[in-house]
Amino acid sequence: MAWECGIDGCGAVFDDVESAVVHQATTHQRCECQVCGTIVPDGYLAIRHVFTEHSRAEYVRAYGASSEAVRKREALLEEIDAVVDMQTIATELKR
Repeated sequence: MAWECGIDGCGAVFDDVESAVVHQATTHQRCECQVCGTIVPDGYLAIRHVFTEHSRAEYVRAYGASSEAVRKREALLEEIDAVVDMQTIATELKR
């Protein structure tokens, strides 16, 4: 399965999800979590941060998100979490 970067219409395609996440973390600008102010890599890691560190209600309030936006991001997290090797990502980001 190919993985495409969805940040700002980037469209870069990768053979594995780990490469896509590392690309997002190293190529695109970091963003500030609107709930807690933490600076995080954009893309999957930002979504993972907000949905694991904060409640849905906090996300909705901070980002003005609709229930459809929440469901879309939760589905993306489930899809990636089912196949991602976070150790590989951590190792690559430490380089």
